This record gives sequence, structure tokens and C-alpha cells, in this order.
Amino acid sequence: MHSPKTPTDPWLDRWLPQVVAHADGAAILELGCGSGRDTRTLAAAGLRVVGIDLSADAIEEARARVPTAAFHCQDIRAPFPLAAGTVGVVVASLSLHYFDWPETLALVERICGQLRPGGLLLCRLNSTRDFHHGARRDLEAGADNFYLVDGIPKRFFDRAAVDRLFASGWRLLSADEQVVERYQQPKALWEVILERLER
Repeated sequence: MHSPKTPTDPWLDRWLPQVVAHADGAAILELGCGSGRDTRTLAAAGLRVVGIDLSADAIEEARARVPTAAFHCQDIRAPFPLAAGTVGVVVASLSLHYFDWPETLALVERICGQLRPGGLLLCRLNSTRDFHHGARRDLEAGADNFYLVDGIPKRFFDRAAVDRLFASGWRLLSADEQVVERYQQPKALWEVILERLER
């Protein structure tokens, strides 16, 4: 009998030097922290993390996994628990794609305002090639790519949508479409790293 493949997704490891430098002693804000998987990586690097997630069960698990971090059970569209303009780094892995386009734009604008000038945003977004996790092959190019997947609203991004989302207030450092082994089936996503511009 085969044991299930252990998902591996050490995506933050290669960005840790930049994250540490940009944090510069300030807290890291993690949006959609889930059960604390990425939080643990950040905390192990000596960083102070404030995590947000909608799921009370996930927050409870995250608190047990990373007792040094602070966690808040809330919608990421609600006011953030840190003062605007004080955060050096925001991490949002697979948490920004559940909303319609105006809400998504507003959320990204709030993230921008949360960061200090020069602050870093590391985010990952569903790719339009994420066929194992709900992306549809039947949509024409230029479609909105926002629809229900098993009753849950999800947005899927191509490169043009990534560029539109971060067109104002950001300097793009990296945008890489990749496939990761995080779940039972491979997941296609965009890994996007940005720096907040001076305003």
C-alpha cells in the first residue's frame, strides 16, 4: 500500500533574505495564514508575524503550531490589526482570489497602504492553468475568470490580470507562473513579488 505523497511547497525559503531585510524589525502581516504553515517558516527566521484567517479552526491550529505569532480570526477585507504605513512585508499566499474585481482591487490598495514605502508584498494567485483546482478550459481569452468552484467563488489569473491588479502603486520585482506540489494534485499559480512605490 502506497503512503500518500507528502505535499512540499517551501516557497518562502528563497525569499527570506529579502523578507528579513524589508521587515527591518517590524511585524510581518500574513493574510490568509491558514493553519500557520508559512507562519512557522517566517517565525523560524526570527520574524514577528501577525496572521489573519477567516477560519477559527485554522487559527486554533496556527496558534498551537506557532505560539510566538499573533493571530486574528477575521475576514481579510476587515480592517487590519496593524497601523497603516507601518508594515515592512505582507505575505498573502493563495488568499486574494476569492473576491470580485472591485473588491480585489480595493484589497490590494489597502495592502499597499498598510506597507511602508519600499515595503514588500509576496503573494500567490490561482493561475488560469490551474485545471486540477477549478480553472476552466472553456473560457475565452479575456474572460473574467471569476466563478463558483464547488460552491466557493474563485478568481483565476493570467499574466494580463496580474499586471492589471498591480498597475498602480507597485514596482514588480518578479512574476512567475509555476506548478507546486502543495495539495493532492499539482497546483498552477502565479508567484508575484512587489515593492510599494513612494506616493
